[in-house]
Amino acid sequence: MADIISRDGTWSFDGDTVRIVPGSKAHPVRQDLGELAVPLCAVAGVSFEPDRKGGRLRLRLRAGACPVLRAAEGRLKDAADPYQLVVEKDRTGVAEYLVDEIRNALLIEQVPDGPVDGFLLPGPSVPVSGGGGDGTASFDGRTVRLTWNWKAEESKTAGGAVTLTLPEVTGVRWVPAIGLENGSLRFDRGGAVSAAPAKFDPYSLELWGLSKREYTAVLVAAAVLVRMPVPVPPDPAVPALEAAPPPPVPAPAPPADDHDVLLRRLRELGELYEAGILTDEEFATAKRAVLKRL
Repeated sequence: MADIISRDGTWSFDGDTVRIVPGSKAHPVRQDLGELAVPLCAVAGVSFEPDRKGGRLRLRLRAGACPVLRAAEGRLKDAADPYQLVVEKDRTGVAEYLVDEIRNALLIEQVPDGPVDGFLLPGPSVPVSGGGGDGTASFDGRTVRLTWNWKAEESKTAGGAVTLTLPEVTGVRWVPAIGLENGSLRFDRGGAVSAAPAKFDPYSLELWGLSKREYTAVLVAAAVLVRMPVPVPPDPAVPALEAAPPPPVPAPAPPADDHDVLLRRLRELGELYEAGILTDEEFATAKRAVLKRL
């Protein structure tokens, strides 16, 4: 076991996992993200950059492994990057030892440093919220909600809070405020990309960069991104013209007077809805059909 404890946080490595715990005064993005367990297979490299005050540890992940880095697309400040650690001068020797241990493990396990096909980290836990500027975004694992504050444009506040179910979201983009340019957190629907400025777009937050808390909008973007359905590519082993299998034959409807079966069906529908398998519309339609038979 190799570990390093500093005011900025704690890193430890047991040969299989790099465990990262943010310090009590770390950037809000790191605080809200919390403890991270990074598997060795997600690591592309590690380095220690010394300076006159001590130095900085940097863990480099394989492209596509972390949903937060994917959502940020290289726009995170050093202080907000969960894979960096400020090291005090009296901890530089420990930092160098930790780097050697991780590098040796990468060599022994022959971990490639190229991109991965899917996320290797789970991303932010839900519910999660973040933002600032003209509103706040929240996500509970199934629904995105945008709520406006008194600084939002009337075109947004007049319509009230905006709710999007996860199947409706086809894209999410986070851009922080840089210099005099405001940032944004945007949600695309139906594959369409809005050309409207974020301050007028009801599916976007406008971020002004007036506080560190605004950066937490990237965690909402990452939580949505990691839970969006991934298109399944066609299997090359299956001929393109092969006929699709016939649809399953639906089970016969229960008799009109079989109340126990119908009540059990209502309970099953409720469980499927709570699990997120049925949409609001699908649940309402199926429920009406069962109630008619009662």
